[in-house]
Amino acid sequence: MKPPKKSKFSGQRLPYDHRHRNSSDKGVPYAFESAYRLLEDFFAEVDRVIKEAQQ
Repeated sequence: MKPPKKSKFSGQRLPYDHRHRNSSDKGVPYAFESAYRLLEDFFAEVDRVIKEAQQ
């Protein structure tokens, strides 16, 4: 079985690899590793924002 072809974008940091900390934030770089890590980071941030809003 052949290994999957690498995309011309693999290993490159692209301008859309970023996250927004709030609605007015222009975005900060995000080092994408995997879909699993992205979701893990997203829900950790959601939990942080909810906890902060409850204080």
